[in-house]
Amino acid sequence: MRRWSRGPRGTGSSSTATRSRCCVPSRAADPREPPPLDEDAPPRRDHHGRTHHRRTHDVTIGAATDDLVIAGRTLRSRLIMGTGGAPNQTVLEAALLASGTELTTVAMRRVDAGGGTGVLEVVRRHGISVLPNTAGCHTAAEAVLTAQLAREALHTDWVKLEVVADDRTLLPDAVELLRAAQRLVDDGFVVLPYTTDDPIVARRLEDVGCAAVMPLGAPIGSGLGICNPHALEMIVAQAGVPVICDAGLGTASDAAQAMELGCDAVLLASAVTRADDPVRMARAMAAAVSAGRDARLAGRIPKRFWAQASSPPRC
Repeated sequence: MRRWSRGPRGTGSSSTATRSRCCVPSRAADPREPPPLDEDAPPRRDHHGRTHHRRTHDVTIGAATDDLVIAGRTLRSRLIMGTGGAPNQTVLEAALLASGTELTTVAMRRVDAGGGTGVLEVVRRHGISVLPNTAGCHTAAEAVLTAQLAREALHTDWVKLEVVADDRTLLPDAVELLRAAQRLVDDGFVVLPYTTDDPIVARRLEDVGCAAVMPLGAPIGSGLGICNPHALEMIVAQAGVPVICDAGLGTASDAAQAMELGCDAVLLASAVTRADDPVRMARAMAAAVSAGRDARLAGRIPKRFWAQASSPPRC
């Protein structure tokens, strides 16, 4: 049973198909559109025997709700916030509230899980769920241990899995990441892995049982935006779990682009916490995620070489 939903490409109403071709161009003729998904393709099975169906566009435009569902849990906000980089806790608290986020990552190596003050206290005070993060880990063993400690301290099976290759690029180590993901899934964790924008790695992470895949837009904290949009589109097209764009976004237009490309959510921290006005940027990011999602559901018009009048000529 599919646990989440994503929006359709707008193909127009049924009346459009009855109009003359000289008046209304066919969207299907645009070679830049991604190929349609084969709904008859056999589902994949992961190493746990679970079935993964290819995603189809099944959200009804104008529906009362358009929630994000991960591992059976419903989130109304599609913006997931990180907590690193804020100048102080007062600013962080205000930014989190302005963003409307319901899920916030916390790096376990940088907090006191048992302390009564600090980041965890700020998050808990407002009923925001904590997503422990294995940031700073370089091997599968380190990441697994950090996740296990987080489960004991915070009483959650959810974990944002990070295993980076080095401290200069902070890029994921795909080999160690896959090892850690499989071990954590086998141990009952709900794993949300920070990964590269490689569609094959994303598929492997899904196959081992990850509840979502979180490809980067660019290196962590770089603010470069989405460097390889086509790769993200390929990940989206083949995924059977939610796709969350994670890392490298710099401003609201980057978040909107991620959603327009078909991502189900956006996770960011530095773009808000290191902005000149973090609270204002948090509001902008929330609006951008919502606008990008609406644009994805509405369906953009095809790109054309020549102009086309908005009022078509008589046929």
